[in-house]
Amino acid sequence: MASTALLALCSTGAFSGLAVEAGAGVCHATPIYAGHSWHKATFRLEVAGTTLSRYLRDLLVAADPDLPLQNLPRKAITRLKKRCCYVSLDFEGDLRNPVRHQPARFSVGNGCSVCLSSERFRCPEPIFQPGLLGHAEPGLPTLAFWALQRVPETLRRRLADTVVLAGGSTLFPGFTERLELELEAQCQQHGNGALQPRLVAKPGRGTAVWTGGSMMASLYNFQCHWMTRAMYQECGSRLVHQVFN
Repeated sequence: MASTALLALCSTGAFSGLAVEAGAGVCHATPIYAGHSWHKATFRLEVAGTTLSRYLRDLLVAADPDLPLQNLPRKAITRLKKRCCYVSLDFEGDLRNPVRHQPARFSVGNGCSVCLSSERFRCPEPIFQPGLLGHAEPGLPTLAFWALQRVPETLRRRLADTVVLAGGSTLFPGFTERLELELEAQCQQHGNGALQPRLVAKPGRGTAVWTGGSMMASLYNFQCHWMTRAMYQECGSRLVHQVFN
């Protein structure tokens, strides 16, 4: 019933800014001003955590064709992704230079272990380069820049001062630094050098939307939207839409 972008901002105590969400199913860049989402300036990327998990599985199978697929269940791959993958600050350079790779061996259960090398930083890369998976849209940093460009010029600097990261897929080591580098490069490249985005990356950003929701629901002026159990039992689910609409 509420905008996830707004709730992500609320989790940091802000009501204006740019919410950059990268979760399990989708990524968004959404400008928020005075508590209202700027829908015409919102951009969406169909590459997120679930896509990256499938991509990691494909990378592992390509690196070791003899690896039994039954030993790579979805949950094991997701754990592997969260535990060992990171975002490269120089993807092409790291890819060309094997000395930079950081091989590591991990157990995926059932007595099976896998060795990861370049797969560790190749897995999250499609968020920044969706073309690696055949997607035509640009990466998340470009979408975040486009979102800022779509709002009135008088508001851009204010929103750029609070770029809030939210969602589990922003938790990769190196994600914040890479996004900041590419967003600043976009500003410089398009003559917006004075626009210096400031990223807000809280440790608990993986659940920022839920945190923001609990904070908003506890505000005094939100109490008129509260529903008691008795009210719900009397009116049913239609009460939810009546209250929020």
